[in-house]
Amino acid sequence: MNEIKNKRFNTVGPCNPSRDYTLPILPRLETMDMIDGGYYFLMRAPRQSGKTTYLNALRDQINKEGKYYALLCSLEALDGVSDTETATVALVSQINDSLKFSKVEKLVNLFRPDNLLPNFNFSLRIRSILNYICENLDKDLILFFDEADCLAPEPLIPFLRQIRQGYNMRDTASFPRSLALIGMRDIRDYLSQVRPDSESALLASPFNITKGSLSLANFTQKDIKALYAQHTEATGQKFQPAAIDRACRWSGGQPWLINSLAFEIVERSLRRDYSKAITGKHMDQAAQALILRGETHFDSLRKRLKEPRVRRIMEAVLVGAKQSSIGISEEDLQYAIDLGLLKKDSNDSYQPANPIYQEIIIRALTFNFQKGVSANLPDNIGREWMDGKNLDMSALLLRFQAFWRENREMLATDNAIDSFAFNDSDQAARNLDITENNGNQELPKIIKNRRLNLDSEALAHLVLLAFSRRVLNGGADFVQREFALGRMRADICVSYKDRRYPLEMKVKGVLGREKSFSRLLLYMDKCGASEGWLVVFDQDFQKPWDKKLTWETLERDGQTIHVVGR
Repeated sequence: MNEIKNKRFNTVGPCNPSRDYTLPILPRLETMDMIDGGYYFLMRAPRQSGKTTYLNALRDQINKEGKYYALLCSLEALDGVSDTETATVALVSQINDSLKFSKVEKLVNLFRPDNLLPNFNFSLRIRSILNYICENLDKDLILFFDEADCLAPEPLIPFLRQIRQGYNMRDTASFPRSLALIGMRDIRDYLSQVRPDSESALLASPFNITKGSLSLANFTQKDIKALYAQHTEATGQKFQPAAIDRACRWSGGQPWLINSLAFEIVERSLRRDYSKAITGKHMDQAAQALILRGETHFDSLRKRLKEPRVRRIMEAVLVGAKQSSIGISEEDLQYAIDLGLLKKDSNDSYQPANPIYQEIIIRALTFNFQKGVSANLPDNIGREWMDGKNLDMSALLLRFQAFWRENREMLATDNAIDSFAFNDSDQAARNLDITENNGNQELPKIIKNRRLNLDSEALAHLVLLAFSRRVLNGGADFVQREFALGRMRADICVSYKDRRYPLEMKVKGVLGREKSFSRLLLYMDKCGASEGWLVVFDQDFQKPWDKKLTWETLERDGQTIHVVGR
């Protein structure tokens, strides 16, 4: 079986300089049925998930088998080029250059310096060069366009139009047998902001087939075990079963994270001391190191969080809001999934794709609150609750109640929440299925109330997250958070000296008291804790503080639960 060379262990330097680690290519994604069927299709996967490595291996496999010719053309160089003429010339040059570097004699012989290319009609230039290539081959051509979503909307339209024309003429003119656009998003998402739905559907028609979109799967636990086993074979260094379990959990199967966790341990933590086995604790420490160092891999994730619809989704996920109550569409959710930010769990809830991304998302969303919290807390706060053996979570939450009462108005300024969902009235109207033209005089009031409800809910969650991170920084081993769209609550589990301190956050009136207790007990059992805290956010702004800041301790099923009102 052909293999993908996995070189991500050596992001900075190889774990073992004499060897690259490999994984079988075909189990990750089956594409040959699409190719044999003559389909034009899409392949989607987040950044740094192995798309290009996979495509290089697949291209080489096809060329080696000899049934077809395969050509891989990257469009990354066209990123940011919005002028159609400039982009078209560059795109034709990229196709031509891909012939030169194909390593297949028949394809290399078709390469021509730019000034010696046939004089194609400009408006048909992309279609013409593909026709020219296919006419001069003795077998069908399979063409992969990598980084297709780098094309700006302006040149994307004529590009797709020419692909569609060539696709429809395949019975009478030479054109690629099968063609794939590879990127992070669906083709309709490329077009949705620049063309009406009807025209978008027309332009995307060659790719509008039942099997038209493939997603490159993340690594399974079996894949991770196989990859790490090769390091063991090469060096003798073993990964304990707990280490593989923790790698799977922290990464969610994301290839870059899997390799980076191993690299962090082997190179930085153990300094290539192959005599030491890699443990689950090593994996936990490596995950925290990646998060704290803020690897450049996370820059694209933070950039996506600046997009209004992505931020709106992630804030809704953070507070566990119901999808129907905040107007998030399935298209927006799919977009976040395609970007590698979200995944759907077994309960049909949406949650961050993996715990590492989850922490990066929280840090990005709470950045403004971190500044506000830090400005109103002494530098040495936190040490008073940790004695080297235990964490006094109850005392910490009592301090948070006082902090919230003293600083809520300051933290709820527009400067802190300026990018929350529904700040834009037009977007709010769209999400609420209301238009300015329907004569609805209540629109401003509806938007104001909706924003108030969401913002106050998200605000309390974000401030508590920022507060816990600020006061526990450098003391707790780590703060583990769990949340998902549709859960109607968020969970926090602080780990300190091998003990777990689970918290569940909920909005008063959204979920019944007994049901909240049941959920917290399940979460406590999951954390292996006999004591838990239920933090209830009361959004009644008319209620006096002494009625809202409450504390109750009770027993349920032999476990201790503290109900913290704020």
